[in-house]
Amino acid sequence: MNKTAQIKKNYKLIKFQKLIIVSILIGFLAAFLGVVLKTITEYYEEIFFHQANTNPIFYIIFPVFSLSVIYFLREYLFKKKENKGIKEIFESTNSKSKNLPSYKIPSHFINGLLTVIFGGSTGIEVSTVVASATIGAVAQRKQNVFRQYKTELICAGIAAGITALFSSPIAGILFALEVISKKVSRAFLLTNLIAVSIAFGLIVILDEKPIFNVLITTWHLQAIPYFILLGILAGLNSVYLTRSVLLFKSQFSKIKTPHFKIILGSLILGISLLIFPQLYGEGYHAIKEIFIRPNEIVLTFTLALSYIGILLLKPIVTSATLASGGDGGVFAPSLFIGAFLGFLLSLTLNTYFNANVIPINFVIIGMAAVLSASIHAPFTAIFLVCGLINNYTLFVPILVVCLISKYTAKMIYPYTVYTFSPTLAK
Repeated sequence: MNKTAQIKKNYKLIKFQKLIIVSILIGFLAAFLGVVLKTITEYYEEIFFHQANTNPIFYIIFPVFSLSVIYFLREYLFKKKENKGIKEIFESTNSKSKNLPSYKIPSHFINGLLTVIFGGSTGIEVSTVVASATIGAVAQRKQNVFRQYKTELICAGIAAGITALFSSPIAGILFALEVISKKVSRAFLLTNLIAVSIAFGLIVILDEKPIFNVLITTWHLQAIPYFILLGILAGLNSVYLTRSVLLFKSQFSKIKTPHFKIILGSLILGISLLIFPQLYGEGYHAIKEIFIRPNEIVLTFTLALSYIGILLLKPIVTSATLASGGDGGVFAPSLFIGAFLGFLLSLTLNTYFNANVIPINFVIIGMAAVLSASIHAPFTAIFLVCGLINNYTLFVPILVVCLISKYTAKMIYPYTVYTFSPTLAK
């Protein structure tokens, strides 16, 4: 072997070693950020939600307070720039010149936390994703040897962050692949597998429990026609959510006075929370209530109207939260809508058609179906929801329904909140 070939071989080895080290660091930091944000959010959301339940006036005060604080933080601390969510990641990965600035880490962490704990009807998932992506982006800029791996290292941060939130390394990698990268390379596999392994190891050490404690035992073949119906309804609901978010953002962007945006968004959110407290924050507390003896709940006219009202209002309050300055995305709202849609459908089938379906199965499958249709990422939705409950019994029906919901949504409206732009729509 000549000297030039030996130098090239040594260089490749050094680059490979550095890529492994940086992937380990990204995996740990992104996962740690995700776990901390998740833990703090759950703790304080419960406290503030209890206070609002005790004194309903806080349903109005909390959104005004949080959106005002977020506005002043953006205005005076975070360079007067609004957070664009996952679109910021697309802008960075699709351009050699655009980068995710390091201030996006504290910006999304703080703003996402403030939005959810004070009742903003969204979740911390997108805040975690962008902050985790920024960790990867910052690491990528530290050495010239990483310049060619910009997308791979950003995806490694994202995959680790998703793993930390949902205890599913597969969902983390699939989300990075289906939504962000859309292509697989050896560098992508290396960096992302290492990052999610470190992230999963961290949550095992910390003994992080699944978000939902649910016992799934079986499903029946005769329920397949009803699952198909659920998939179609999930696709329709996801389009309603997507169009609502885009419409509200478009209309609110015409309001030039920030204070009017805050007041209008807070009023829509606050009044909705007074009517349906289930809409508070990411809504996981309301989903957990569904899991308490679901087979014993009888569908009455009043209950049906309540669930329909929740399904109609959730996209509106989510849209108002985001359009008026809140930080978040459609992950948690999709899971919330899917849970209530699945539960309402199962109760309707059992009450009026004697279908004898298992309500808890419809709740779980509905969560995955609406998420799949909302982000056009069925395989991410499958593993993410199975990770949420730490159970894969429903894998086959979830797969079928997620594909149906995605393609139903795409046939009606081809964009997601991540991929839409006014120029594409023309």
